[in-house]
Amino acid sequence: MAIHYQCRHCGTKVGTLSNVSVDSEQLGIHMLTDEERLHMVQYQDNGDIQVRTICEDCQESLERNPAYHELDHIIQ
Repeated sequence: MAIHYQCRHCGTKVGTLSNVSVDSEQLGIHMLTDEERLHMVQYQDNGDIQVRTICEDCQESLERNPAYHELDHIIQ
């Protein structure tokens, strides 16, 4: 099983954890609401987990431009 982290705004691959055996509590997924979990976590048929997160560049853009929080994708 692998866990893939990808920026939800620009699509950049943030990182991958390969051959790990963890549960949702260790990943912090248990802290998400059901709605957040639906938008941020996808379970693949092969057992991998895709986590939509935010990369450093997009985080900096959001900090500099708070109005971007109203957009689904800040990189158009």
